[in-house]
This record gives sequence, structure tokens and C-alpha cells, in this order.
Amino acid sequence: MQQETLRALKRTGFGSRPARRMRRDGQVPAVVYGKGVDTQSVSVETRALHGVLHTEAGLNALINVEIDGADDVLTVAREIQRDPVRGDITHLDFITVSLDVEIEAEVGIEYVGTPIGIQEEGGFVETMETSVMIMALPTAIPSSITLDISELGIGDILKVSDLPEIEGVTYATDTDRPLLTVLLPAIVEEEEVPEDLLEGEEGEEGEEGEEGESSADTDED
Repeated sequence: MQQETLRALKRTGFGSRPARRMRRDGQVPAVVYGKGVDTQSVSVETRALHGVLHTEAGLNALINVEIDGADDVLTVAREIQRDPVRGDITHLDFITVSLDVEIEAEVGIEYVGTPIGIQEEGGFVETMETSVMIMALPTAIPSSITLDISELGIGDILKVSDLPEIEGVTYATDTDRPLLTVLLPAIVEEEEVPEDLLEGEEGEEGEEGEEGESSADTDED
């Protein structure tokens, strides 16, 4: 997996006000910590951060963080916080990693194919999970996991245990957790009106008709 380089600056201002000022200036507050390094509060350039997190590796990219021009440390981005409206990253952690030690990572699942249950039976897909947690060496983390769903019929369920075996990757999510299923659309039945109620309505209409006729007879007299 390709490694990306990201320059960072040590920061001295803490709290919400300095953080807002930092973001206005195109910087994102962050923390670097992990085995072999002292915890450091830093800031990184927003555009540069966007670039390293939007490679094929996505959020699991290996990032060499270079703090104030000193020797860089190999990290992965974790605990990413975003603005609830705009979706911009407002804070994140850079956790140091070693190339020979496995780490936990979240990897997206790519479902491919159109289930038989949709083509032949008019069903629809209900997706329960779009990602899975794995354990792997930093260089062995896949960018995504592909799962063929074309053979699924109505009522079939795919679980974590159905994901393909990948060399060097162990699934950390419960193997019995459902990922996706194919269902039939719910049929909305019209509510039936009880016969006795219908007869009651007909009776009322008949009475109203008789009353109308009586009134007419009275008027003629």
C-alpha cells in the first residue's frame, strides 16, 4: 500500500475558540499519539488532509506525519469528527502504526450483481451493513471487499461468514452478523367492511327514503 506524507504544525492554542479560528484559516486540529511517540497536538492543512484521505486506500491510508519538519511518524487516521451539516472534518487522531504489527480497520463492502430474487420474483435488497471490521497488517488492508449477491433469492441472507477469504485478513466482526437480505415488498390489503355494517347502512338509507316519501305525502295533503 502506498504511503502518503502530510505536514503538521505543533499547536499551542486549545479550546473551541482557537479551534474555530484554525478551521477558518484552512487548518484542522489533530492529535498524534501511539507507541514510541509523545502525544502531540498538531494542525494539518485541510486540502492536504483531504488529498491523503481520498486515495484508493481511503480512511485506511498509511500517512507519514511530518511534525514541524522533523522526522515523520507512520500513522493511520482514526476518531474522525465531522461537521454535522457540511460534513467537513473538524478533528481527528493520528495513531502510530508499525508495518509488522496487525491493526484493526473498517473496510467497506462492495455488493455486486443483481439478485435472482429481484429479477424473477420482484423482491428488493435490504442492506444491514456496508462495512466490516478486520485485523491485518497495515500494508495488507484491502481498499474494499467485494461480495457477489447475484444468486440470492427471496429470504436469503448473507452474513459476515459469507465474505471471501483474503490472505492476511481476519474478520473481527461477529461471523453471524447479517449483512444483506432479499425481501418481497409488503402487500397492502384493502380493509374489508363487515357485512352486518353494510346491511346497517343499507337499512338507514331505506329508512331515510321512507321518511322522505312520508313527508312528500303530507305536503300533498
